[in-house]
Amino acid sequence: MDVTNAVNAPLGMLAELTHRCPLHCPYCSNPLELTAREDELGTDEWLSVLEQARELGVLQVHLSGGEPLSRADLPLLVSRAGELGCYVSLVTSGLGLTESRLADLVDRGLAHVQLSVQAADSARANLLAGARAHEHKITAAGLVTRAGLPLSVNVVLHRANHDQLEAMIDLAERMGADRLELANTQYYGWALRNRAALQPTREQLAAAEPIVRAATERLRGRMDLVYVLADYYESYPKPCMSGWGSRQLTVAPDGTVLPCPAATAISTLTLENVRNRTLADIWYQSESFNAYRGEDWMRDPCRSCDRRSIDFGGCRCQAFQLTGDAAATDPVCTLSPDRALVERILEAPREDADFVMRGPR
Repeated sequence: MDVTNAVNAPLGMLAELTHRCPLHCPYCSNPLELTAREDELGTDEWLSVLEQARELGVLQVHLSGGEPLSRADLPLLVSRAGELGCYVSLVTSGLGLTESRLADLVDRGLAHVQLSVQAADSARANLLAGARAHEHKITAAGLVTRAGLPLSVNVVLHRANHDQLEAMIDLAERMGADRLELANTQYYGWALRNRAALQPTREQLAAAEPIVRAATERLRGRMDLVYVLADYYESYPKPCMSGWGSRQLTVAPDGTVLPCPAATAISTLTLENVRNRTLADIWYQSESFNAYRGEDWMRDPCRSCDRRSIDFGGCRCQAFQLTGDAAATDPVCTLSPDRALVERILEAPREDADFVMRGPR
C-alpha cells in the first residue's frame, strides 16, 4: 500500500553516531546490547544518511550517541549537515570538547549544543556518571556560551538526585543555559534494568512541583524550563512523541532506522536498515514506521477515547515492555485494563535497590 501522500515528511533526525561513551550512567536508555565500533556506519555511509535525510525533508539534525565526540569524522558530518541547510545540534557529555574543537565545529555549521548534567555537585555527579566528569561539563558549558551558541542542559531525574532539583536549576542558570530539560527517567534499555533504584518517591515528586512552577515563572524570558513527568504516577501516559512515525526518526549507530529512540525495545517489530533500504522508503513504506501511525491500529479504550489525538495511546515501547503487546493501551493510563501492572511496580519495596552501573563502551 502506498501511503506516501498520507504521511508528512519528518522534521528532525536523531543521528546516533556511536554507542561509545566515557560515562556509565545507570539511567542510560540505550539498548542492553550496544553496537560495537566495528559495526558502526562508516563516514561515507553517514554522509549518505545526511543527504537522504535532507532530501526527505529533515531540517534538524541532532548528532548524538553515546558520545559523538568519540567519532573522528564528526567535523565532516557537521560540515555536510550544515552545507545541506540543516540546523545542527551536538548532544554531548562535554568530555573531549575543547575550545579548538568547538571553534572548528562552529566554523563548519554547528548551531547548538545540548549538555548532560548528572547532579548539582561534583561528588554526586561523578558518582552517578561513573567518571570524573562534572568539572569538564562546567568547562564545556563555558566554552559553548563564549562561542555564542545556544546551550541546552539536560538532567535526568531519579531518586538519587531529586533532592537537588532546586540546586540543579540554579546550576543551569549559572552555566548560562538557554533551555533546561528536567526529565524524570524513562525506563528503556539499561534504565529499565535499574528501575527499582531509579524510581522517585511520591514525596519527591510532590516536592518537585512547586519548585519547578516557581522556577518556570522566575526564569521566564531568560531560560526555557521543560519538566518531563514521571508518568508511572500520572493518570494518563506521556504522548508517543508527536505520534509514532510522525515528525522524528532515529538512525542507530549500525544504520537501523527507528520510529522513536527506544523502538528496539519492541522485539516483535521488524526494523529496517539504511544499508538495505533508502531512508525515504523506510519512512513512508516500512512495516515498522506504519505499525502505529495514526489511529487505525488502536483498540478500545484508546479507539473511543477523546484523548487519542493527545497522547496517541501512550508509549508503544512502554506498552510492550509492560504487557508484551505494543498495540495495548499504555498501562500508565488509568483507563487501561493493565493499570494494575504499574500499581504493583509503584508498591514494590525499593529501599535496598542499588544501581548497576553501565559497563565500559
